[in-house]
Amino acid sequence: MNNSEFLQQINQYYPLSDETIKALLDICTEEKYRKNDLLLESGSMARHYYFLKSGLIGYYTIDEQGDYIYKIFFEENSFVASTASIIKNEPSDFTIAALEDCSVIQYPVKAYRELLEKYHDLALFHLYYLEKNWVVKKEPLEVSLKYETAKQRYLQLLENTSLYERLKQYQIASYLGITPTQLSRIKKEIN
Repeated sequence: MNNSEFLQQINQYYPLSDETIKALLDICTEEKYRKNDLLLESGSMARHYYFLKSGLIGYYTIDEQGDYIYKIFFEENSFVASTASIIKNEPSDFTIAALEDCSVIQYPVKAYRELLEKYHDLALFHLYYLEKNWVVKKEPLEVSLKYETAKQRYLQLLENTSLYERLKQYQIASYLGITPTQLSRIKKEIN
């Protein structure tokens, strides 16, 4: 298992000791998921954390009409989990699905949380990761959903060309909180 990128991503938040790295890698496995495979189904308990080595993952729920509502997309070198499910120890409200063939490093929640208690440096990595990605990084998105138009949010998504080119139009519309028809109108208006 090539884990250099995994460790590099961790170390940019907080450097781990050799002892911690060994303990962490001992609980990791590399897994492959095919396009449309579910890593976690809504209503199930989150049992793993994931590090996405290759591919694209979507994090979504389904509304009463059966429409997909995408919360976030994960590209390569991202950490993925149903964090709320893990913290609350309740079934997930969201599904985590492979939108492309994926390769992940996965590690069990229970074993990882035991390591967090044992290794201070791993706990600091986890804390800094959550602060940056689930607090600081999310604030602009939460504000944009309240104050920006769908067109403004679409233009921001276009700036992330690699992600935009990998998504289907219905996924983009769902992420923006609009219908595919509304997205078509916005695209015509821009062009």
